[in-house]
Amino acid sequence: MKHISSTQNALVKHILILKEKSRTRKKSNQFIVEGQREISLAIKGNYKIETVLFDPEICNETTLKNILGNTTAEVISLTKDVYQKLAYRTTTEGILAIAQPKSHQLHQLHFKNKNPLILIAEAPEKPGNIGAILRTADAANLDAVIIANPKTDVYNPNILRSSVGCVFTTQIATGNTLEIIEYLQKNNIKTYCAALTASVNYHTVNYKHAAAIVVGTEATGLSDEWLKNSSQNIIIPMQGEIDSMNVSVAAAIVIFEAKRQRNFQ
Repeated sequence: MKHISSTQNALVKHILILKEKSRTRKKSNQFIVEGQREISLAIKGNYKIETVLFDPEICNETTLKNILGNTTAEVISLTKDVYQKLAYRTTTEGILAIAQPKSHQLHQLHFKNKNPLILIAEAPEKPGNIGAILRTADAANLDAVIIANPKTDVYNPNILRSSVGCVFTTQIATGNTLEIIEYLQKNNIKTYCAALTASVNYHTVNYKHAAAIVVGTEATGLSDEWLKNSSQNIIIPMQGEIDSMNVSVAAAIVIFEAKRQRNFQ
């Protein structure tokens, strides 16, 4: 087994750049996964794991074998100092991996459910919100999450961390707003857009057919393209002093109303 004891090692430097630079992740077709659960979910989600690096003082070889199973990834042990250099999280589990991303094109979406329930987030800016949305999608067992006009790639370390691995459990696609609208119309999927104008209360809508719930940013809301093509705008009534809430919270409220109508199937 290979061992790395220097923070000046070329692979160590490459991993640090992968964590920081979206351009490097795209160019190298690699990203970093950190944590035992996250790596396990990536493997379960059929992601290709190229290299696994671990600190034997934190993650022993028995735990390592349980996580990796029959994975053929190269395994490298690290000294404590090197691992701490690479670890992104303050609470760590002693293991990280280099993995290959998947393609997230619209035409690759596959729905097992004939009436899929989809969440669409337009131009989400905060990785924490994207991670929270993916956690909600996993909890509700959504058919897909589509990110319109993405501001970052889905393998941003902050998204991976805040999603607690739900990047790997959720079917994700990305695209620009117009091509997503065209895709939904072609596949007879109705759109329910969270908006302040021409809206009905979210719980009065029937979500039992093929449906996409569309949310925008708190600052600017949804673009005109979505509002022009919306099947119905929806609103969550506010009873306090403010007129909006965190996008991931709003999405969760509507999603679980749709799941309630579908009897959580």
